[in-house]
Amino acid sequence: MIYTNSDGGARGNPGPGAVAALVRKEGEIFTKSSKFIGEEVTNNVAEYEGLILALELASTVTKGDITCFLDSELVVKQLLGEYKVRNQNILPLFLKVQKLQENFKSIKYAHVPRTDNFQVIVDELLNEELDNQGHRKKFIKKG
Repeated sequence: MIYTNSDGGARGNPGPGAVAALVRKEGEIFTKSSKFIGEEVTNNVAEYEGLILALELASTVTKGDITCFLDSELVVKQLLGEYKVRNQNILPLFLKVQKLQENFKSIKYAHVPRTDNFQVIVDELLNEELDNQGHRKKFIKKG
């Protein structure tokens, strides 16, 4: 089983945003990546963009079964069909995730706390990305 962890955040909500993701098997990280995604980004858009990055990275490692870990309960519940996607800015990202799912035999989504060891890594990566863009104020995500 291959696992991903992803995170996205914006300083200001909306504000400067970045994402990060990693792909692993058990404790071994295969690949990780982060990127700045714009000056006026919401936290929810950034969370979806982080998952998209994770799915793109995972597709270079496997076409089999994956489990995606996110600290956004909203995104997980939307992907599991427990919540509807009502925000028109989120809908295209939700649909892109649906399309990317086709690259895998099976996919599961799970919510993890921000304190999860691998979640801490992706949070640090996205903060480094924001810091490198000149946004020095520490990102603090609510929830």
